[in-house]
Amino acid sequence: MTMSQALTRRQALTAAAALPLAAGAMTAATRPAAAAAEMMGMGMAPYHRFKLGGFEVTTLLAGTRTVPDPQTIFGLSTPPEDFAAAAEAAFIPTDRAQFFFTPTVVNTGTELVLFDTGLNPDGITAALAAAGYAPDQVDTVVITHMHGDHIGGLSGEAGATFPNARYVTGAMEHNHWSGAANENFDAKVRPLNEQIAFVDDGGAVASGITAMAAFGHTPGHMTYMIESEGQGLVLIADLANHYVFSLARPDWEVRFDMDKPAAAATRRRVLGMLAADRLPFIGYHMPFPALGYVAAEGDGFRYVPASYQMMMTDAG
Repeated sequence: MTMSQALTRRQALTAAAALPLAAGAMTAATRPAAAAAEMMGMGMAPYHRFKLGGFEVTTLLAGTRTVPDPQTIFGLSTPPEDFAAAAEAAFIPTDRAQFFFTPTVVNTGTELVLFDTGLNPDGITAALAAAGYAPDQVDTVVITHMHGDHIGGLSGEAGATFPNARYVTGAMEHNHWSGAANENFDAKVRPLNEQIAFVDDGGAVASGITAMAAFGHTPGHMTYMIESEGQGLVLIADLANHYVFSLARPDWEVRFDMDKPAAAATRRRVLGMLAADRLPFIGYHMPFPALGYVAAEGDGFRYVPASYQMMMTDAG
């Protein structure tokens, strides 16, 4: 038998063996799908939970919305070409931005503490339920400041959302809004006045939870340090409301900052501390799950979204 004959027989055997596979492939390609799946639309988990020492921390997606023309909110006095360059470098559009509303639950083991309440009762109760909590389990509600998207979930047509809770907020913040004739405050906060305790800079909400003054966004805006078993985390609330147009550029003016120079100075101070101490933080309006780090970069900062760091806190 010649080499030529051997190759010819091998090729023939290979071709014969492939025939059933080819026939099956043709059948699969030409037959209709067994089940045509419908498009489901965009989705994401409404909560994110991790350990911090002996605490459990859960961020809650109580709402999200697309906002047009972000330069009407951020970088008010910034040249449009600089704003566009910042957006392009971050791979985000200049004509719209996505806002996230992220209350946070801290379970200390003895107390369930909720920071801020979102836009409305439906949003916060749905997010709590997804995370496995009921509103009547909340022991303490902390209000970082009294803009509507932070106090909106305190109550609704059914009354107070958190029937067993005490409430904590900054004394300076409450004093300002008490005299401001503000519709949101009058509807949501004033009816709870008898249940509110006040904290100042350095005051304790519970063991391991400390208030830190961060004035400027509002007159009594507070951030909070969370500490357990040597691990720390800062809830920055609305210190920086966008990871590119505010956190990365702390001096850019923000429409919702009531005292813009003070807010910019506070951003620099707190973000500088986070960067120097390499502490994780949760930002109320950061892209969900709203957890990340701050790195100093040039004259500003860079947002570093958390990946798996908080999954490894027990690994030493």
